[in-house]
Amino acid sequence: MNEKEIAEIRKRLKHDKNNITKLYGCYVSSKKEIKNEFVQTVGLIPLETNEMLFNVIKKTLSGRVGRNLHDISFKTEQVGASDEHKLLMILRDSELQNEMAVHELYEKIVSSYPTDDDYLILLGCDSYDLSNISKNDEVMEDDSTEVFRYIICCVCPIKLTRTVLGFSNAENKFGNLGAENSVSVPEIGFMFPAFDDRSTNIYNALYYTKSTDENYQTVIDTLFNTDVLMPASEQKETFQSLIAETAGEDCNYELMQNVHEHITEMIAEHKNTKADEDLSVGKVEMKKILTDCGVSEENISKFDENFDNSFGEKTSFNPQNIIDEKNFEIKTPDVTIKVKPDKSYLLETKVIDGVKYVMVRAEEGVEVNGVKINISEN
Repeated sequence: MNEKEIAEIRKRLKHDKNNITKLYGCYVSSKKEIKNEFVQTVGLIPLETNEMLFNVIKKTLSGRVGRNLHDISFKTEQVGASDEHKLLMILRDSELQNEMAVHELYEKIVSSYPTDDDYLILLGCDSYDLSNISKNDEVMEDDSTEVFRYIICCVCPIKLTRTVLGFSNAENKFGNLGAENSVSVPEIGFMFPAFDDRSTNIYNALYYTKSTDENYQTVIDTLFNTDVLMPASEQKETFQSLIAETAGEDCNYELMQNVHEHITEMIAEHKNTKADEDLSVGKVEMKKILTDCGVSEENISKFDENFDNSFGEKTSFNPQNIIDEKNFEIKTPDVTIKVKPDKSYLLETKVIDGVKYVMVRAEEGVEVNGVKINISEN
């Protein structure tokens, strides 16, 4: 699913926009025990609470594709034959009314989700009557093509709020507002099936993680029995190591400056095209970038093997995961310098009398602890 398709479904997850009539869920203790299973009729939930609930649920479709949102692709032999895919289809086709299937999903999550917190599992099923979209992206209400039925599931930690000081206006006195259980935004979640090309795709699901450092592979293995790309923070670290290994002696300030500029321009150009497909780069694109940035032919010859060992031969990823297009940073063990990427020319590296320096050009407006100083030629 691309960002446009995700946004279309996300807009539905408001209390007055979707066709979710019941919310299913369970409360799980830190000891991995299901304490309570429940079914809530949405129409009977007070409006304010209803809005808060759907604000929590739609977080499952938030974040960036390839960073927080990951495509799950089932193998052909899994679809219709594997236990994990059969369970998801039963949940979807029964609109969550198969109690045994719902409980089995809870058990799968409980057995695989590693946490020391109490948490809620929330589950809903929506039916979206798809209408065609005009060339101007306007919904043509009377031109329906199919009904997209999907389930959405999220896992929300329960946090005990702090006891705070309160004041009763009616009693005119201070009091103690006790601690309460608060439902936090989801840590993980998923949507099945995928909404690709504005149609049902039972070969795919969309998986969500709040963290960019952890994708909870044990949950993925249990629910989907497949792999997803490494977490975004790990992609960035792997990319950094890949450049250092490939460039060797060529890995200097100018190279990293050029690489950052090339990738930033690539991201900006893609945004300007307003393409539906999300931007991704793989081995071919990264090899060309390093070549264009001046890595020697001898070092480039090692790139293919280094990339395959680091990411996998056919892997592609969102370049926004591997650089921060809004920041440029130089770090030493003792000093960190951050500048806007378009000001990176103000920095340079030099060796003076055998000592290595990072130089910062400073014409005027230099302050030390808030005090403007002069820089003398002497």
